[in-house]
Amino acid sequence: MMPTYYDKPVLKEPVWIWTVPMYFYVGGVSGAALVLGGITRLIGGEALRPLVRKCHWVGFAGGGIGSVLLIADLGRPERFLAMLRVFRLRSPMSIGSWILAIAPPCAGAAALFGDPVSSFVSAVLGVPLAGYTAVLISNTAVPVWQETRTSLPALFMSSAIAGAAQILKLTRLPWQAHSVVNTFGIVGTIAELAAGYVVEQDVGRVPIVGKPLREGLSGALWTASKVMAVAGLALSVFGRSRRAYRAGAILGTAGAIALRFAIFHAGKASARDPRATFQLSRDNSSTGTLDRLKPVTQHGLR
Repeated sequence: MMPTYYDKPVLKEPVWIWTVPMYFYVGGVSGAALVLGGITRLIGGEALRPLVRKCHWVGFAGGGIGSVLLIADLGRPERFLAMLRVFRLRSPMSIGSWILAIAPPCAGAAALFGDPVSSFVSAVLGVPLAGYTAVLISNTAVPVWQETRTSLPALFMSSAIAGAAQILKLTRLPWQAHSVVNTFGIVGTIAELAAGYVVEQDVGRVPIVGKPLREGLSGALWTASKVMAVAGLALSVFGRSRRAYRAGAILGTAGAIALRFAIFHAGKASARDPRATFQLSRDNSSTGTLDRLKPVTQHGLR
């Protein structure tokens, strides 16, 4: 039995509300849509211009909704503005805040005026926007997040690609554009399932650390996200009608949201478990990894 300090948690459990995992999803989808819009604008031709515009609108709307979700957790709008007082290249929070402030206006300009510069800037910023939240949480001392610091960003980014494709598939698009989006979603979903497997392998190295992804609410959400992703992928690959594609898009969207909530609740459960913290601290004692990581703050995205 791993010794603990009177079985009391070592870490403070994150106090985020449900808006934070929703922001993880919305921000990721927004970033991936902007990347797809920028790439399609460069190589797609006139036939895909409707898709380019839809991508920019999704990126613009996602950025706005994401800001609202983030402010709802922070409590007051000025707290978000306070994050823009400085810019630190070594801080995922600082970089993410500035990206969230710049990318949506650029996406809006590209959607309204077809400005190529705005489209390019939003596409470049869309790459980190799709996955910076995973970098942020994996640089805390929460065991299940810390152990996935190399694989969680890939999972968030691939899931963002799949999620953006599912949202776009639920809109009206020309068949040629729909085919591009469907392929984009298939690639993203396959990458998401592969990255999820790597995440499980990472936390499996210390079994007690991976416990939240196998048991409880977070374990149920994690399993549900994989089942819905596989079902959505099957409909995307083998479906032969718009109705099948739309059903796959709905399943894929639900799976992507469930994945973010699974990671969110896994982190809360992991922080409550002192044995996971002590075991991980013992395993990392030779390198001092845990000592260099900061515990999650009351408002971890500040």
